[in-house]
Amino acid sequence: MKCLIAVFACVVLAEGIVRVPMHKHKSMREALREKGIELHYQDPALKYQPDEFSTSANMYINNYADTTYYGAISIGTPPQSFQVLFDTGSANLWVDSVYCTTEACNAHTKFNPQQSSTYSAKGQTFYLPYGAGSLYGTFGYDTVNVGGIVINNQEIGLSTNEPGQNFVYAKFDGILGLSYPSISAGGETPVMDNMISQNLLGADIFAFYLSRGGQQGSVLSFGGYDTSLYQGQIYWTPVTSETYWQIGVQGFQINGEETGWCSQGCQSVVDTGTSTLTAPSQYIGYIMQAIGAQQNQYGMYTVDCSQVNNLPTLSFVISGVALALPPSAYINQNGDQYCTVNIAPTYLPSRNGQPLWIFGDVFLREYYSIYDRTYNRVGFASAA
Repeated sequence: MKCLIAVFACVVLAEGIVRVPMHKHKSMREALREKGIELHYQDPALKYQPDEFSTSANMYINNYADTTYYGAISIGTPPQSFQVLFDTGSANLWVDSVYCTTEACNAHTKFNPQQSSTYSAKGQTFYLPYGAGSLYGTFGYDTVNVGGIVINNQEIGLSTNEPGQNFVYAKFDGILGLSYPSISAGGETPVMDNMISQNLLGADIFAFYLSRGGQQGSVLSFGGYDTSLYQGQIYWTPVTSETYWQIGVQGFQINGEETGWCSQGCQSVVDTGTSTLTAPSQYIGYIMQAIGAQQNQYGMYTVDCSQVNNLPTLSFVISGVALALPPSAYINQNGDQYCTVNIAPTYLPSRNGQPLWIFGDVFLREYYSIYDRTYNRVGFASAA
């Protein structure tokens, strides 16, 4: 089951002001940039070799309060635009649709298949449970544009019922899953797999840079990665289960001291759709004790904000390299007397029974992450 731990609310993309020569009309590149899509330079001669054409794209995505990272895609002909959560912890693409009249759907932009000349129905229904929220829907096919990359005949889920309140205040109209097809509900082919099979990418890779402090500037890249968004070298580690982006963890350290908790092996799911770092439930008490955190009346762990700089650094040993999380990464410094610890327990073991961590946004703000489908590996480098 997918763990989606996030708080939902609104954000506006902040654009820098750039001096440009006055034109009567905007160029395609300028128009796309205003929509948060940045095109890489392409050799004009590529049009003479259409069969060998492949591309990459950087798209700016929104950051709401360091809990939700989402951006614009379009579906259909003519295109209908939606904000979607880009989620490495699930595999399906779905959006709100006119078939749904629950409160959550009515609060969002809905896809209308009757207004798309390229839509075709599949006649298959689905149910998707998330850690927060669930939905029912029906599958169809249509053209999807992600960061300027156009995918033909992409399977999409159209919501028909979103019960409860979980998605009512979400700032996104759907979720675009980026994990492996083996966990896709209904056997739907994920967006990344169609990009690969339709030869739309220069390399079968995507990468995330997640901004901090609610600031804008988060970037999702397809077909390559951006060397300006990280420092130092990339540390690669193999995927251990081609389901989620699951990797092995050989050690967990507190202030450089090995705990031994992962001496028999731990697993971690690298998940942009989870806002916290989650730890195996049997270790959460020890971690909070080491941090000196107290549980408040709402069940949240807090520390005195004035003590944040004295808290321990937590490190994960992955393929022989210790990747550190300083206290500034795992403490939510909200300016009050008490600061929240952004570490939550998970009660699920991994599929091979080893203790399971989830590297959510708390971890991924510190490390630029690269997801390589050719070699089935994940790369981490210190975020710029």
